[in-house]
Amino acid sequence: MYLRALQGYEKAWGPDHTSTLDTVNNLGNLYKNQGKLQEAEDMYLRALQGKEKAWGPDHTSTLDTVNNLGLLYADQGKLQEAEDMYLRALQGKEKAWGPDHTSTLDTVNNLGNLYADQGKLQEAEDMYLRALQGYEKTTGPPNDIRYRRAINTAQNLGALLSVQGKAAEAKRLYERAYTSLQALLGPSHKDTQSLRNTLLNLNDTLSGTITPAGSGKSRRRDRLKRALRIFPSK
Repeated sequence: MYLRALQGYEKAWGPDHTSTLDTVNNLGNLYKNQGKLQEAEDMYLRALQGKEKAWGPDHTSTLDTVNNLGLLYADQGKLQEAEDMYLRALQGKEKAWGPDHTSTLDTVNNLGNLYADQGKLQEAEDMYLRALQGYEKTTGPPNDIRYRRAINTAQNLGALLSVQGKAAEAKRLYERAYTSLQALLGPSHKDTQSLRNTLLNLNDTLSGTITPAGSGKSRRRDRLKRALRIFPSK
């Protein structure tokens, strides 16, 4: 469908028309979801170059593609390139929309995911806290679907704190997220049940029923990768 649309737009308006470039970006999203990461990168780079030419480097549509490239590079394990894209997107979004716009906060959350993956735990914590506080301020009440962003970030932050041995702080975040998931999705939803199991395991750790794993840096990072359900934001 996207390929047919792209061919039609290219024929009608040319390769650099904004509608053409939006379709190129959407093709990148499709290829990424299909696991065709090189094809996705090619589409995103084409879209980015065209949008920079048509709208400039700081246009919000350009920045959306920059953020998409960051997500892709993170999936590819190109962590430095991902960080460069996220930082560029963040600076542009702060300028265009302000620090508390949900799109800005999405990129802050993505930076938290990246720093966690890199083992930069303090930087990750700082990003998650900023994103969480912003989401809670701007996305509505806990039973609003838009609040899912805050729930996801709270879970990410809880996992991060847990693997750092801050189990009591992690528990408070998980409990808040669990209450919100129950209100949003219901108690029987798989995501609610998964978080309930995480809370039960954490309670066992706090009570001494389960002994926490070792605290070496490499072991901590392995535990983080297992525990942290990375919730990227588009």
